[in-house]
Order: sequence, then C-alpha cells, then structure tokens
Amino acid sequence: MNGLYDEFRVALHSVWTRRWLVLGVAWGICILGWLAVASIPNRYDSRARLLVDVNQILPDDVQTSNGRQQIDQIRDTLTSARNLEKVALTTGLINSGAGEREKAGAVAMLQKNIKVVPQQDNIFEITSAIAVGSLSDADNAKLASGVLDSLITVFRDDQLRGGRMNAREGLKFLDAQIAEREKALREIEARRGAFEAQNIGMIPGGSGSPAQRVDAARAELGQIDSQLVSAQAQLAAANGQLASTPATIPGVGGVGGSVARQQLAGAQNELSSMRSRGLTDAHPDVIALKSQIASLKAIADREGAGGGGGMQNPAYASLAAMRAERQATVSALTARKSQLMGDISRITSQQIQNPGIAAEYDRINGEYTASKAQYDKLLAQREQVRMRGDVETETDAIKIELLDPPSKPTSPAAPNRPLFLTLVLLAGLGGGVGAAFALGQVRTSYATAAKLERASGLPVIGSITEVVTPDRHIERRKRLVWLASGAGALVGLYALLLVAEFVQRGMVA
Repeated sequence: MNGLYDEFRVALHSVWTRRWLVLGVAWGICILGWLAVASIPNRYDSRARLLVDVNQILPDDVQTSNGRQQIDQIRDTLTSARNLEKVALTTGLINSGAGEREKAGAVAMLQKNIKVVPQQDNIFEITSAIAVGSLSDADNAKLASGVLDSLITVFRDDQLRGGRMNAREGLKFLDAQIAEREKALREIEARRGAFEAQNIGMIPGGSGSPAQRVDAARAELGQIDSQLVSAQAQLAAANGQLASTPATIPGVGGVGGSVARQQLAGAQNELSSMRSRGLTDAHPDVIALKSQIASLKAIADREGAGGGGGMQNPAYASLAAMRAERQATVSALTARKSQLMGDISRITSQQIQNPGIAAEYDRINGEYTASKAQYDKLLAQREQVRMRGDVETETDAIKIELLDPPSKPTSPAAPNRPLFLTLVLLAGLGGGVGAAFALGQVRTSYATAAKLERASGLPVIGSITEVVTPDRHIERRKRLVWLASGAGALVGLYALLLVAEFVQRGMVA
C-alpha cells in the first residue's frame, strides 16, 4: 500500500514540475475544441400533427380504391421530391433561377430532415429539423416551422387540384376509348350487314348463330313431341267415348238447329275474325280452327241425313266438340313439328353445303358480342369516374385537418452545447496532465532516493534537500500567480462561452 502511495506521489510531483506544460496543452485543446463546437450550427426542430380522413361517400362497387390505400398513398407522396422542391422555393432555401444541382441538394436536405411518423391509421406526426450553417439561429428556428407550414399548404393544394385533374384526365381517356369502341362496333355491324346481304339465301333468319338456332329448335322439338304424344292420347280417348255414345235419343222430337250446327257457325265466325286480324292460313291457330270446322261440318251433315228420327243427344254433341278441339291441337302440334324439322334440315343443309359461310358468320357475331361487352363496360366505368369526380369536386373527398400547428422552437434541439463545452474543458485538463505525465516517463529522472537506489542497484548514502533563497522564493510565488492566472483565464473563458450560449438562446426566444 505504501508503494502505491509513493508511486502516486511521484506521478503527482512529475506533473507538478511540468505544470506549465499542463496549462499550455489544456489551452491548446480547449481553444481547438471550443472552436469546433462553435462551428456546429444549432438545430431547431418543429412538430405538427395532421389528420387525413377519406370520406366513403360512394358505394363500394363505385369506389376505385379504398380509404386505407388512399391514406398510404398520401403518406408516401407527402414528402415527394416535387412537393419538397416547391417547399424549398417557397421558404427561400433556393431561388427561382436555381440550377438542377442546387434544387437536388435542397430536396435531399429536406428529405433527410423531414420525418413523417404515423401515430394512428390516419393521424401523422411531421417533424422538421433545420440546421443551416449560413443562417442565424433565429432564421433556422423560423425556417423549421416555415418548412412544415409550406409543406402542409402545398400538400393540400396538390390533393385538391390532383383529384380534379385525375377525374378530368380519366374522363378524357375513357371518352377516347368509348369513341374508339363505338367506331369498331359500327364497322362490325356494317360488315355483318353486308355479309348477310351477300349470303341472304344461305344464312337462316333469327337471332344467334346457326348452331344456336339448331339447338333451340331441337329443344322446342323435344317439348312438342311430348305434347303431341299427350294430345294424341287424349284424342284417342275422345274417339272411343264418341263411338260408344248414340247421336240421337229415339222417340223424342227434334229441336230446330242442332248443337253441331251452332258450334259450326261459331267456329266459322271465329275464323273470319282471325283472318280480319291478318292471320294467314299457315298460322297454327288458323290450322287448328279449320280442322275443327271440318269435323263440325261432318257431324252436322250426319245429323241432317238422319233428321226427324229423334232428338239429338247432348252428350254426343259435347263429345264431338271435345274431339274436334283435340284434333285441332294434334294438327297444330304436328304442323309446328314439321316446321321445326324443316328449319333444322334447312340450317343443317346450309352448314353442310357452305361451312365457311356459317363459320364466318359465327366469327363476326362473336367479334360483335365481345366488342359490345367491352363497350358497355367502358360506359359503366365512365359513369363511375364521373360520379367520383363530382364527389371530389363538390365535396371534401379527402379531408385534411391540422390537429397541432407547427411548433415554433425557442431553443436548439441539438447540439447540447453546454455539455460539449464542459467536455472540451475536461478533455483539455486531462490532456495536459496526460502530456506532463508521459513526458515524465520519457525523461529519466528520480524523484526519490529509493527510486534511484532501485534503478542503479547501488546503495544511496543520502540526499541533499534544495535550499530556496528569499529571491528564489519570490520568483516562485510570481510564477505560481501567473499559473493561477492562466488557469483562471481558461475557466473564465469557459464560463463566458456558457453565458454567450444562453444569451443567444434567449435572443431566439
């Protein structure tokens, strides 16, 4: 323990004997360090909070993008290079005639020092950190809040103008596409009309392709077959009942005008009415009614040939009318079946004889259907874009609200200059002590007799104490005063720098 204490005393004596070196090194380090700290510009921070709300006014099927996507886009475009260039021009960081390099430098500086931090889904905190060495502290503080003010203003204007411009550009693009599709549709219609006129005898009428018409005819033919079987069965049942029923009741006087003749007259009147409406003899209803009239004539003739033998049987007349009606139904279904089979045979024959014409007609129809579907889709999209443009123009589709305006900084956020000044002072003192101690280690000297004895390996008989004369003592006191004055001046300069720092901060406030 005593050895360690002796070593400490020796080191302290070595430093004290070189105290002027300690003071000189401390002054040198402090001056250089304080100059470096003074060259660091103060950084002033400003903060603002922004609320971005997307109004969901239109239904979901009309919205082109959901609110979350729009908010993400807003966050990405808030600090875009175009917006920051406008901010730099507005705040005076660059002038209107600046070159591309100056603009790029200003934009890069703003991108580095402006941060957008999302606090919630639609609330953002925007911070700006400004430390321009060529500006004063007051100008940097003013610029920090001015940058955020300008950024928010530019962003609001761009969102309002951008929504309207996007709607107009979208409508213009869709109008051009619709006009192009409409022109293509007209060309296809003209081509189809010319093709039909050129092949009028080879293309069956009706809507749809030949294959579609054949399928429809076959489906209807299947239904008619089942209906025809049912009608024929009902007709056979009516014939059986009529055969087993007598036409007259023997021994009973007749009545003027039989039922069959009355029904015949009514059927003839109905046939005249159909022809007056423009129905031809090929119409299924006319064919059925003519068949019924023929049956009623036969019944009436039989009644006339055997007249006077008795009263006509009402049941027989009713069954005869029922049979006539069912015969008419069977005739109509048979005629329709024959017509459908003829249509199928004609279309199939045309396809076999002219396969290229049918294929070309199908291709033209398919092209028309595809173009028509695209045309209708573009019309629907144009209406959606128009509605969204009206919403963004007439209402606040995107609402931007300033929750907290940009703060006006009154003190620098960085650097912590008082701390840096103190650290430089301590570094200077430590450097001076370290330099004196290192120099004492390099130069060979022995502060005590014991150290000399250990170093030489020879016994030391004794040591002579320094005798200080009065004049020497006065000179040492003067040097000590000078040393204290130098150290005091160093500490005083440190205190003066601290006072200047706080005064400068007060001037900004």
